[in-house]
Amino acid sequence: MKIGAVLPHNEIGTDSGALKAYVQGVESLGTDHLLAYDHVLGADARRPGGFNGPYDKDIQFHEPFTTFAFFAGLTTTLRFTTAVLILPQRQTALVAKQAAQLAILSDNRFSMGIGTGWNQVEYEALNEDFTNRGKRQAEQVKLMRRLWTEETLDYQGNFHRVPRAGINPRPSLTIPILFGGTAPIVLKRCARLGDGWVPIMGPTPTAAKAIEVIKIHRRELGLSWEGFSIQAQAQYSGGNPDRWAGHADKWRVLGATHLAVATHNAGKTDVDGHLRRIEEYLSAVDQ
Repeated sequence: MKIGAVLPHNEIGTDSGALKAYVQGVESLGTDHLLAYDHVLGADARRPGGFNGPYDKDIQFHEPFTTFAFFAGLTTTLRFTTAVLILPQRQTALVAKQAAQLAILSDNRFSMGIGTGWNQVEYEALNEDFTNRGKRQAEQVKLMRRLWTEETLDYQGNFHRVPRAGINPRPSLTIPILFGGTAPIVLKRCARLGDGWVPIMGPTPTAAKAIEVIKIHRRELGLSWEGFSIQAQAQYSGGNPDRWAGHADKWRVLGATHLAVATHNAGKTDVDGHLRRIEEYLSAVDQ
């Protein structure tokens, strides 16, 4: 199981020097990968009708593609993963183009975790339909893979039309796509179309059941489990070396291939503080 970190999106700030120091520090610690969360817009709680959600306009999120492109130029081994990019609120061909460029700039160190999201405010602001997001996500994945591998295509789907066109440059390897979510239809979609799963939960019986469901679906479809990744997460906050190690061991037993520690929401600190937290965590679990 490879150990990574989660970008402390709401605490890292906007100073480019601090961001540079952070990502180079993460790599120098021997960390395998870095996750970034994704939200384009935060709603104002004072909007008509109010707003009830886990974050609002006052919570900072760095845009994943541009941030990872910046980080790719500052590192050589660290991998980058979105966890998760809200794909259906974006234009598919544009995402394919952005992801291809990031894969090129990072020497194929990018994996794309995707989800359908929950925030209708973002969908409305981005002029996309919230109600059919799951069905569109499935078609988006199929279309992106073709855009990454074919010079041109004449494509007509239920939601997309590509009139004999293509993106250039294209990545030298197809980009791994991981699905986030636990609904039965999402797990089935993940098994059928995904290269991995992003559980947004701990190593619980629910997680174990979800992994087994994905395995069953893949067996039924004649798809191999080899190479399928499970990108789990851990929290620094409230933990100690024994708890971190025990939590990681539970994920190992369930078959997680990657585990990233989130160091934010554990008390105010700076870049050095976040790096020290990662180092503590690595010392406890990277055995």
